[in-house]
Amino acid sequence: MATQNKKKSPRVSSFRRKKLVVVESPSKATTIKKYLGKDYEVLSSVGHVIDLPKSRMGVDLETFEPEYIVMRDKSKVIKELRQAAKNAEAIYLASDPDREGEAIAWHIKNDLMKHVLQKYHLSVPIQRVKFNEITKNEIEEKIQSPEEINEKLVQAQQGRRVIDRIFGYQLSPLLWKKVKSGLSAGRVQSVALRMICERETEIRRFVPEEYWEITVHLQKQKKKFEALLSRIDGKKVEILSEAEAKKIVERLEKATYSVKDMKTRISSRQSQPPFITSTLQQVANTVYGYSTAKTMQIAQQLYEGVDIGSIRTGLITYMRTDSTRISSVGLAQARAYIEKTFGKDYLPETARVFSNKQSVQDAHEAIRPTNVEYTPESIAQYLTPEQYKIYSLIWKRFVASQMVASQYEQVLVEIEADGLTLQASASKYIFDGYQRVYDLGKAEKEEKTRTLPELSIGEKVDLVSIEPEQKFTTPPPRYTEASLVKEMEEKGIGRPSTYAPTIRTLFERHYIKKEGKSLVPTLLGEKVNELLSNHFPQLVDVSFTAAMESELDEVEIGQKPWKEVVKDFYQPFSQILQTAYENIHSIKGTLDEPTPYTCELCGKPMVKKLGRYGYFLACTGWPECRNAKPLPLGKCPKCDTGVVVEKKSRGRRVFYACNRYPDCDFSTFLKPATRDTQQVVCPKCGSLLFTKTEKKKTSFLCLKEGCSYEEDVSV
Repeated sequence: MATQNKKKSPRVSSFRRKKLVVVESPSKATTIKKYLGKDYEVLSSVGHVIDLPKSRMGVDLETFEPEYIVMRDKSKVIKELRQAAKNAEAIYLASDPDREGEAIAWHIKNDLMKHVLQKYHLSVPIQRVKFNEITKNEIEEKIQSPEEINEKLVQAQQGRRVIDRIFGYQLSPLLWKKVKSGLSAGRVQSVALRMICERETEIRRFVPEEYWEITVHLQKQKKKFEALLSRIDGKKVEILSEAEAKKIVERLEKATYSVKDMKTRISSRQSQPPFITSTLQQVANTVYGYSTAKTMQIAQQLYEGVDIGSIRTGLITYMRTDSTRISSVGLAQARAYIEKTFGKDYLPETARVFSNKQSVQDAHEAIRPTNVEYTPESIAQYLTPEQYKIYSLIWKRFVASQMVASQYEQVLVEIEADGLTLQASASKYIFDGYQRVYDLGKAEKEEKTRTLPELSIGEKVDLVSIEPEQKFTTPPPRYTEASLVKEMEEKGIGRPSTYAPTIRTLFERHYIKKEGKSLVPTLLGEKVNELLSNHFPQLVDVSFTAAMESELDEVEIGQKPWKEVVKDFYQPFSQILQTAYENIHSIKGTLDEPTPYTCELCGKPMVKKLGRYGYFLACTGWPECRNAKPLPLGKCPKCDTGVVVEKKSRGRRVFYACNRYPDCDFSTFLKPATRDTQQVVCPKCGSLLFTKTEKKKTSFLCLKEGCSYEEDVSV
C-alpha cells in the first residue's frame, strides 16, 4: 500500500523556550542581554528591515498605499528573527521609542505574524516595550508592563514616509534631467538649502554703513576707568562720519566731567533647561565644533550602553526629544545630589519646571544622565574623549537646571560732560549658584567682573584720553550647524530625528560646504535652489513645510487620516511638477568651476567637475582631449610647492602622493583627513592632514617633517 505524502511540520526544539527581545542596535542588544539573563534572547534588527523599495516609487499614486518589501541587505536579519520567533515564548519589540522605532516594531510584528505565527499556527504574544533609558531598573520595569503598538504613531510615520518618497522620487528626476544626474530633492532638505542660499544672497547684497563709537578714559585719584558716549544733548548718540566724530571729540576735550547719577542693583540669572536634541546639537557645535551627525552618534553610544568597570549601562536617557520635561525620578536624583554635594543654599525650594513650546510632542523627557551619581570625572576613564565631552555637557546642564540662580551686583554710572552723557558700568558676582557646575560659568564671571573707583553723585572726575573708533554695520552671519538647527526648530521645519540627516545629506550632495564653522552653498547648491525656488516656491517655502509637519502631528494624535494629508499635498504638487517639466530649461554643463590648472596634454584650462564619486579636474578641450585627473586634495607636506592627489598602484590599491613626482617622492597609504566632506589642513603649517587609526584611537596627523601636530578625533 502506497504511503501518503505528508507535509512535515517544522521541527520545534524541545529545549526551554526563551522570550525574544528585538532592538535596533547590536550595542543596545549587548547591554540589555546582560540585564535580562539566560531566559531571554536579544536580537538586533540593525534599523529598518522592511521599507519602500529603492529602485522604484513603491507608492500607488491613486490610493497612496505603500508597497513594503524586505530590504535587500536585511534578508539575513529577517530570517534570523523568524527563526528565533518559532521558538519564542513571548516576543517584545523594543526598537527606539519614537516614530521610526514604532514603524520598525509594526513592520516586524506584521512579518512575524504572517511568516511564523500564522504559517505554523503558533500562539505567541507580540508586544511593544519602550526604553527611555538603558538601565537595569528601566528594562526590568518596562519588560513587566509591555504595551500595544501605537497605530497612530505608525500612521504618522507612514504619512511622512510616503510624502517624502513622492517628493524625492518625482522631483529628483527633474534635477537629473535639467541640472545633473545623481542629485536629490527632499521635503526638509530643500527648505534647509533655501535658508542657507537666501542667507548667502543677503550677505552679498549687504552694503555696510559707517558709524563711530567714542570711548572716554577717565580717572579718579589715579584709578582709571572707561565710559562710552551714549547721548548728545539729550538725544541717543548717532555719529555717521569722521567729521562728526572730530567735532564731538573737540567738545569732549574742553568739557568738565562729573557724576550725574548712580544706580546699584542685584541681578540674577537663571539656569537653562536640560538639553533637548536641538540644543544639544547647537551647544556641541558651538563649544566643540562637532557636526550634528557626530553629536548624535556619540549620544547614541551613551544611550545604548557603556562599560563602567564590571557594569554595562546606558548613561543618558533617549536623545531624540523636543521636550524639556524631567521625570520625577530625574528630579529626585538631581535635588538629592545638589543638596548633598553643594548644600541647601544651592537648592531651590521647589523643583524647577520648564515650559515647552506648543508644537512639542512631549513623548520623551529631556536628555539627562540616567544616574546623576555618575559624575563625568568619576567615569572619565571609561569614556572616549568625545564621549566624555558630550556626557559632561549633558550632566552639567541637567544638574545646573535644578540649581538656584547666580547673582551679581551691577553698578551703572552716568557721567555728565557739558551736554554730553557717558555711561560706565561694573559688575561682580556675589553668588555663583548654578554656575558652580556650569561649564561656561568661569568665562561669564570673568566677563562680568569689572570694577569702578568709589564714586558719588556730583563728584568730578578727570579726563585721561578720548578714543574715537570707526565701525561699520555687518551683514547677518552665515549659518553654522548650530544656528541652522536652531532656526529650523523655531520655524517648525523637521523634527529632532531629522536635523542631523538633513544637514548630512546637503554635504553628501555637494550642495553646501564648510568654511570654518560656516555653512556656504556651492555653485551646484545655488543652482538647484534657484530652480526649486523659481518653479516650486510653495514646496520649498518655510511656512508650507512647517504646516505639513503640523498636519502630520495631527495624524499622530488621531485628528486627521494620513492619506488625507498625502492627498492634500499630492494634488497641487503633481500639477506644478508637470508644468515645471515643460517650462524649465536645462542648465547642464553650466556648473563647471574654473581652476588655476592647465592641461599638460593640450595646454587648455582645466575645470572642476562634479562626478559620481565627487569632484575631479577635467580638460575643457573635451572630447578632443579627454584628460581628467583627481582634484588636488591639499598642500604636500614634504615639498610645500606640490599638491597631494589620489593614485592607484599596479595592484589597484589607493594611495596618496605628491603631483610633482618624481621631483617629490611623498606618498602614503593613510587617507587624507576630512571633516563633513571637507579636507582638513594642519593649523600649524597648512599642510594636508591624514587619518591614522590605531586600535580604538583615531587621529588627524600632520606628516610634515618637524611638525608634531596631532588631533585625537576618536569616537
